[in-house]
Amino acid sequence: MGKVTGFLEIDRQVAKYQPASDRIRHFREFTIPMSDQEVQKQAARCMDCGIPYCHGPTGCPVHNQIPDWNDLVYNNNWEAAIQNLHSTNNFPEFTGRVCPAPCEEACTLNLEDTPVAIKTVEQAIADKAYELGFIRPQPATVHTGKKVAIIGSGPAGMAAAQQLGRAGHEVHVYERESKAGGLLRYGIPDFKMEKNFIDRRVEQMKGEGVTFHCGVNVGVDVKVEQLLADHDAVLYCGGSETPREAGIPGIEFSGVHDAMPYLVQQNKRVGRENIDSVGWASDPILAGAKHVVVVGGGDTASDCVGTAFRQGAVKVTQLDIRPQPPEKEDKLAVWPFWATKMRTSSSQAEGAIREFQVATLEFVGEDGVLTGVKCCEVDERRKPIAGTEFIIKADLAFIAIGFSGPFKDSVLKELDGKLTLNTDRRGSTNVVANDKDYKTSVDKFWTAGDVRRGQSLVVWAIREGRQAARAIDEALMGSTVLPR
Repeated sequence: MGKVTGFLEIDRQVAKYQPASDRIRHFREFTIPMSDQEVQKQAARCMDCGIPYCHGPTGCPVHNQIPDWNDLVYNNNWEAAIQNLHSTNNFPEFTGRVCPAPCEEACTLNLEDTPVAIKTVEQAIADKAYELGFIRPQPATVHTGKKVAIIGSGPAGMAAAQQLGRAGHEVHVYERESKAGGLLRYGIPDFKMEKNFIDRRVEQMKGEGVTFHCGVNVGVDVKVEQLLADHDAVLYCGGSETPREAGIPGIEFSGVHDAMPYLVQQNKRVGRENIDSVGWASDPILAGAKHVVVVGGGDTASDCVGTAFRQGAVKVTQLDIRPQPPEKEDKLAVWPFWATKMRTSSSQAEGAIREFQVATLEFVGEDGVLTGVKCCEVDERRKPIAGTEFIIKADLAFIAIGFSGPFKDSVLKELDGKLTLNTDRRGSTNVVANDKDYKTSVDKFWTAGDVRRGQSLVVWAIREGRQAARAIDEALMGSTVLPR
């Protein structure tokens, strides 16, 4: 723990943002870092709460030892803090930026709406560790002679690759896009996480012996069967990328798009890459001087909102079929679990109009071009209420209602009939494997991340990648020292 009386003496503070009027003029991160002293004061607020729910299964999927590194930061021991943090999380600079922080929801001080600023401290530890040179390649001292292929370089694939490389295996990562990172790089906007952080980790992993093969679409450019023949193990971390079917009439109008092609394109522009992309639309999608409607209430929808404002949209409206949540949750009913309450993202705070308990009936247009979105209010069962229809002017509309599984034109197509799949109640198709050994129905073929569990958080992908690495190491060597 930090200072014994810290939570009584120090108010909760988190990093501030640049004003919305300034930050929408660029795609860089806009968080204003706190000083080391300010971060240490926030770490000092971590109390002796007895049972720290923050790093249990309700708070942190990777089981970060949050009270321990808060105490180390408070005592100015940044090197030990990053060592502790790395013992559970390969990439705290990622999660410190993009994780929604269920740990803070589970913090005992959240009973008083003043949780420890865990996410802020986590990011500060990682950034300070880079500044002081504590993050360096850690190559294996003994090599096993085993060879592992990893399909996909998102957070699950990268975490597994780093763990397996440090265990002494020869690791080859195959990435469809031109650079590593998966949807960390191409799905998350730069204003939430700049991509130099991914580049630094890739360089570290190369120094640890991991080989990256970018621009290789497994199942198309190289066959899965070839990887299985050439390697002792293959781990599939393809992510969940197929947009969920919306079933909204008028989807064929010019100006109506799924969210992910739009986000991928803009991330490629910022990265000065060609916007052509395997699996995504390549015609330019730009929101400048347009009225934009975003269908969906999640993180992807919010990312579309922030991107549209930065491209110069005139007006952005976000539609959410769910009722507007309460401003404050009932702590005694839901703590320490994630609560349903009114949350406003930084992108929504930049000027979005939010419509709750509204269904999208159809996209309307003229001469094949989108002109508006027809909506109506819905009841508590999400059924349309007659007589409440209205039309929102729209030149551009994005559908951001989630993902139903991996692309089916590469790995799944090649392994059709051999790989056991599962379709859940929402129609998502996932590769079947348990969270103990992560083995699929195909010999020597493991899977982890969103392709197994369905769309989820970056922190869950890191956890699955780490656990799958342990399972593979144990299968190849008979025993393992890698943590779960």
